[in-house]
Amino acid sequence: MDFIGQLYQIEKEAREKEFSDMEKFTIRQEKSKPILEAFHIWIKNIENKTPPKGLLGKAILYALNRWEQLILYIDHGFIPIDNNLAENTIRPFVIGRKNWLFCDTVPGAIANARLYSLIETAKANQLNPNEYLKILFEQLPYAENDDQLTQLLPHNIKDTTLN
Repeated sequence: MDFIGQLYQIEKEAREKEFSDMEKFTIRQEKSKPILEAFHIWIKNIENKTPPKGLLGKAILYALNRWEQLILYIDHGFIPIDNNLAENTIRPFVIGRKNWLFCDTVPGAIANARLYSLIETAKANQLNPNEYLKILFEQLPYAENDDQLTQLLPHNIKDTTLN
């Protein structure tokens, strides 16, 4: 937990100081990388001393099997340390899944996922989802090519803001 706490403290500092992606990359290389290297050595050292079926053993195996993915963020300033934003974004969907039992077919589930993705992407782009969908449904029938469809994506719409 100490290793993880140190890594999150570095991220907190970068967030509070509003570091650019390049500044985040630099601080991660200077501060986070040595912590991750020490953590890797530590978990390798206790791997064989920990029962593999126990919770700690499973956590160690999980971390070691995904080590490259775990440390990927230190090589890119724009990648967050965790996926909490995505987890928090899908939480209402997971909680409400019992309300969507009508999605009992693959096409229904795909349609639901697409619509939900549009709504959450609109929110992520500071758009009012209702207003965005209204614009989308009004203009979509007139889109004749990929460029026109691309212009209807949430990050390209500026006419509505989140309330």
